[in-house]
Amino acid sequence: MSNLNIRLMDAAASGFATAFNELLDRTQSENTDVTAVVRDIVRAVHEQGDQALLSYTQRFDKLSVDSASALEVSKSQLQQAVQSLSQEQREALETAAERIRRYHEKQKAESWSYTDSDGTLLGQQVTPLDRAGLYVPGGKAAYPSSVLMNAIPAKVAGVPELIMVVPTPEGVINTMVMAAAAIAGVDRVFTIGGAQAVAALAYGTETVPRVDKIVGPGNIYVATAKRMVFGQVDIDMIAGPSEIVVVCDGKTNPDWIAMDLFSQAEHDELAQSILISMDEAFSKQVKVSMEKLLPDQPRKDIIRASLEQRGAIITVQEIAQAIELVNRIAPEHLELSVEDALTVAKSVRHAGAIFLGRYTAEALGDYCAGPNHVLPTSGTARFSSPLGVYDFQKRTSLIGCTEQSADSLGRTATVLAEGEGLTAHAMSAAYRVK
Repeated sequence: MSNLNIRLMDAAASGFATAFNELLDRTQSENTDVTAVVRDIVRAVHEQGDQALLSYTQRFDKLSVDSASALEVSKSQLQQAVQSLSQEQREALETAAERIRRYHEKQKAESWSYTDSDGTLLGQQVTPLDRAGLYVPGGKAAYPSSVLMNAIPAKVAGVPELIMVVPTPEGVINTMVMAAAAIAGVDRVFTIGGAQAVAALAYGTETVPRVDKIVGPGNIYVATAKRMVFGQVDIDMIAGPSEIVVVCDGKTNPDWIAMDLFSQAEHDELAQSILISMDEAFSKQVKVSMEKLLPDQPRKDIIRASLEQRGAIITVQEIAQAIELVNRIAPEHLELSVEDALTVAKSVRHAGAIFLGRYTAEALGDYCAGPNHVLPTSGTARFSSPLGVYDFQKRTSLIGCTEQSADSLGRTATVLAEGEGLTAHAMSAAYRVK
């Protein structure tokens, strides 16, 4: 058994407030400033197009081709990837895709309108984006689940063309990622990555089409590039390290809770896993479980670093106190491993996703439950929502006046426009007043 030096905190102890604030200090997750490097890459791709794209792909991915068109994966190659999967892999991807699609179809907004009492037609026209771009990590970090979670909501929204970019260092292609692209309905795939791929999607090159929105996770270079091109295109979010908070009443198997905390800690050293327990003895049992289970984990060094640097086990007196801390943390993932979890969840104001009850492991949400696993991090669940169909739809206001309503509304608008000193506004409205 290996000793784990994770924070043990008691909400009733003096100094807890200060220690809790330090635990939530997200500045420690900031990395080296790469802004200057990314700015040069984005500018080069914007100005030189395919030429810069080929140069950076050779430099960073050790992949050399004669033309950017050679970086595109054909539809037949995508279908071949599906065919090459084992039956178990294919069924898992198809099952996950169907569940994700079914869930997101519930989110689709439709156009609506009504006629006001004065005869004015008012409403909202909902239309999909013309083209969306999906960034998928490559190399060692290959996530077919990310393809499904980002592509399917776009397709449910009705986006006609979805462009996927994925780095393939030294030309190594991940079969499950390509198969997921085919199953999710991705239209075109390019084997490019990094800040150069983001720039290509944002500005377009001779080969890569310009998109309206870029979604999908990536490293600090990708995140910095997304932040840099925002405004030229829309983006989903700037994601921080993964987070999980587990609230437990002491009646769940401590091994389960330990592994749930590991599931996020294994992402990287900056991930944050926190247990909030209402039973001090149970808190200690979970720590024992962690120390027992950790040595057998392939990513044990990453898990240990994450838990010792940013993890915590917090003991509280009652569920209300636990939820108060949860709302202050605003975690990406929240497990409520308690009795009557749905009732408890109604008190949660800030969380990206809530996993209800003892049998709902967060990992199910990562892959196949149905709701999106692209969630707000770093406390942004206070004002942000999971990725969804609504992220790929635009809403346009509709206003249609009759002769009668133009008269009544025109009188009101004229008064307000004159009050603002905008004469042309006032006259434009007044021209239609009887």
